[in-house]
Amino acid sequence: MGMNRNHIHVLNIFGLLGLSFVLLMGLVLQVALNELPCPLCLLQRIGFVMVMFGFMLNVKYGAAQRHYGVILLGALFGAATALRQISLHVIPGTPAYGSPIFGMHYYTWAFILFGATILAVSILLMLWKEEWQTQTFEMTRFGHWACVLALISVGLNLLSTFVECGPFECPADPTSYWLFN
Repeated sequence: MGMNRNHIHVLNIFGLLGLSFVLLMGLVLQVALNELPCPLCLLQRIGFVMVMFGFMLNVKYGAAQRHYGVILLGALFGAATALRQISLHVIPGTPAYGSPIFGMHYYTWAFILFGATILAVSILLMLWKEEWQTQTFEMTRFGHWACVLALISVGLNLLSTFVECGPFECPADPTSYWLFN
C-alpha cells in the first residue's frame, strides 16, 4: 500500500510539530543557558518559521506543490544562513558561538535540519500524485492543535527577539537583553 492523502497530512503535521519543537527548544536553551541568539541565529529562526508556514499551509488547506515550494524556499534560506555561520567559525582561532549539543553547535544542527527538510520534500515531490491535491480535504483536530502550537512558538520567538533587540538592529555579539538594560 502506497502513501495516500491521509499519510501526507500526518507527515505535514509531524513536520509542523517538529519545527515547533526546534523553535521552542531554541528559546529554552536561550533562557536556560543565557545564550542570546546572534543575527545569523535569528535569520535561521526565520528560515524555520518559513518552513513551518509551508507545513501549516499543507495542514490547513491540504497538501499542494506550491506549499512545498514555500518549505523549500525557507529551507534553502535557512541552510544558506547556517552555512554562512558555520563558515565563520571553522576559521582557525575563531571561537564557536553557543554551547554544543551532542558535540555540534546550534547552527550546525540547523544546517543538518534544513538539509534533511530539502531532501525529504524533494523525495515527496518526486512521489507526488495529482489525486492528493484534487481530493476533498478537511483539517483534523490534531492538525488544528499543531497549528496553534506552531503559532505560539513563533509568537514567543518574536517576543524574545524584541526583548533582546528592541526596535533596533540586533548586536553582532549580544551580551544582554535590550529590554532589561
